[in-house]
Amino acid sequence: MGIGVSIFLLALGAILTFALDVNIGGLNVDVVGWVLMAAGVLGLIMTTLIWGRRREVVTTAPQREVVREEPVEYRRDVDRPI
Repeated sequence: MGIGVSIFLLALGAILTFALDVNIGGLNVDVVGWVLMAAGVLGLIMTTLIWGRRREVVTTAPQREVVREEPVEYRRDVDRPI
């Protein structure tokens, strides 16, 4: 659930809880609104935790093998052209 869906649930829950005064045969709209707002808040918290973890970059340097370097010897026994 993304940030947009969480904010939508919060807004919808607030509308059902605070703006409407409707009773539908055994269904309390206020309770449905509170549940939707709780789901929106939980979704915001979970999304922030997941996004925070996603942006954390951990890199490890590759282990390099130490190579012993030996001096390079140049040969000068080549004849000069005539």
